[in-house]
Amino acid sequence: MFHVLVHYHELALKGRNRKHFEYRLVHHIRRALKPLTHVHVNALQGRIRISFAEEAAWPPLEQQLKRIFGIVNFSLTRSVPLAHDNPDLTALKAAITSHLPTHSYETFRVSAKRADKRISKTSMEIEREIGAAVVEHTGKRVNLSHPDLTILVELVPPEAYYSCHRESGSGGLPTGTGGKVVSLISGGIDSPVATYRMLKRGCKAVFVHFHGRPYLSRISEEKVQDIVKLLTRYQLHSRLHLVPFGEIQSQIVLHSPPPVRVVLYRRLMLRIAARIAEQEEAWGLVTGESLGQVASQTPENIVVVNQATTLPILRPLIGMDKLEIIQQAQTIGTFETSIEPDQDCCTLFVPKHPRTRCDLPSILKVEEHLDIPGLIQQGLQGTELLEFSH
Repeated sequence: MFHVLVHYHELALKGRNRKHFEYRLVHHIRRALKPLTHVHVNALQGRIRISFAEEAAWPPLEQQLKRIFGIVNFSLTRSVPLAHDNPDLTALKAAITSHLPTHSYETFRVSAKRADKRISKTSMEIEREIGAAVVEHTGKRVNLSHPDLTILVELVPPEAYYSCHRESGSGGLPTGTGGKVVSLISGGIDSPVATYRMLKRGCKAVFVHFHGRPYLSRISEEKVQDIVKLLTRYQLHSRLHLVPFGEIQSQIVLHSPPPVRVVLYRRLMLRIAARIAEQEEAWGLVTGESLGQVASQTPENIVVVNQATTLPILRPLIGMDKLEIIQQAQTIGTFETSIEPDQDCCTLFVPKHPRTRCDLPSILKVEEHLDIPGLIQQGLQGTELLEFSH
């Protein structure tokens, strides 16, 4: 039997709510690993153990664990039985020395943790005893500061676990602990990264994409579906609302001056997204806006756009520059899809010189000439819903 020990960090700081966060993490791990047969997930003291029988299950299991939020790191381990009251480390020392890596290393250290502090030996005593056995067996030197190899030991009665490698996880909070949000997703670089950052804070994302049909092709919709599939790897199930916006934009063009149209588009998008959020029981809207990046993202225009809805508008990228956003898009795997050419509704009916400093009274005056409730209803009635599972 093989074991993986999963560690979390931020969850341990949740006080009385810790059990709830641990439960959500265990539940999500079980859902994520459900396609793998004969895999068992158990909550231990301060860590989670995943057990499986077939070595072939490790590669897909490892890849999935890297995408689960709430996990700070994990290790593929071996184990030996451990007595609770007065642990004899003879079997553990023999097992460790027989399974040391074959690759070259000159120095090492032992890092031991006790899940139960009632174990008679302290962590330091355990480290010294195992370290002495490794020195005797291999002749290698101990280096506590910069070792070539770190031997990880965890005593969780009735087992002692050991390994020589630790994988980094995604960190953050378990999926679902941050409630549900609606993400306005485009085919660009920014909005997928913004969504990812909210997923990492435990949110469950429902996606809304505004497309330009009948004036534009389905390319942007197909591209967004690919992006949503990539992000679904993190939350396992996603819903995507495809909202027709081309005709709505054409009606705005007929009844508004060109400089303010971009702000009008954004305000109407948020109103429609807010109605979808109400249907989905979501508490906030997520956008990929970064301060000052384009005309609609100036401080003045952000203030005016905010007034379109009472729902909180979350902008995880607001203080990031384009290079930082691109780097994160490359890390999470959405960049290559995002840079594929498409036809996005954001490029439809866009004026050459959009106003960068709109004020609310003038925007409200323009909106008097628009049938706002009718346009919202038009968008909602034409919406298509797609679902994705990983």
